[in-house]
Amino acid sequence: MDFGRTDTVLLNDIDFKLPAEPLFNKTALPGRRAKAPAVYLGCAKWGRKEWVGKIYPKGTKEKDFLQQYVHHYNSIELNATHYQVHPALISKWAATTAGRGFKFCPKVPQDISHYRQLVNAGEATTAFLGEMQAFGDQLGPIFLQLSDRFGPNRKDTLFTYLAALPTDLRFYLEVRHPDWFADPHHSHDLFHTLQNLGIGAVITDTAGRRDCAHMHLPVAGALIRFVGNSLHPTDYTRVDDWVNRLAYWLEHGLEELYFFMHMHDEAFSPELTVYLVDQLNARCGLSLEKPVFVNNNTLF
Repeated sequence: MDFGRTDTVLLNDIDFKLPAEPLFNKTALPGRRAKAPAVYLGCAKWGRKEWVGKIYPKGTKEKDFLQQYVHHYNSIELNATHYQVHPALISKWAATTAGRGFKFCPKVPQDISHYRQLVNAGEATTAFLGEMQAFGDQLGPIFLQLSDRFGPNRKDTLFTYLAALPTDLRFYLEVRHPDWFADPHHSHDLFHTLQNLGIGAVITDTAGRRDCAHMHLPVAGALIRFVGNSLHPTDYTRVDDWVNRLAYWLEHGLEELYFFMHMHDEAFSPELTVYLVDQLNARCGLSLEKPVFVNNNTLF
């Protein structure tokens, strides 16, 4: 992910500390730990050739990357659907991951979010959501990402579109226009509308756009897009900060967590995921599995 990319020499000068816990979150979190919070970790793609010989055994063919990915992660931020995916592929992916408790989190197509900008998008949305049903019980939250040009001046269009979404599916919204965060009035309208509609707010933690790490929870769930910087020392301190916040959220009733690891150089995502899982398990009493690095040519 290139969003928020910053020159490496500037990273030590950025204040990466997460914002204080919003009082707003008390309306979404019940105040006591859920009996069995659902925790999912993943990346944005499974098709990373750089992982062959790292977490994919040497000799793994590209057609088998997903089959290998599910041994290390239990979810995927499915950016492929933002562009174009044939329904036959969805059925194939679902079959490949069946029986593992794996979740696909598809992104709404750019034709709807960026080109139409949610205008006259009802039929296209219905068609897209119909195709996603092929995932069955492996369908996780669907996330709608708006462009950084979609500002609060279009909030009526946005809120009308969101209100028309089916309530039997889970949705998360990512906004990027700075005015959503800079003006408290717009932030209030956004997060309260999402809460009233039962829609989550994507939290994006990236170096160059600290405002997108807003920390608001309209629902008792979180979808986090963490963008690391190729194992720069700040990546680890940032993860530590997140683990502390996630521990607090889990103790106060977070029911669902999706944490997607991004890097500007995705080759290093597995290493930071290992660190994240170790810290989460130790701090939060979880038993999450982490990527396992291979040192031979044996396939699973």
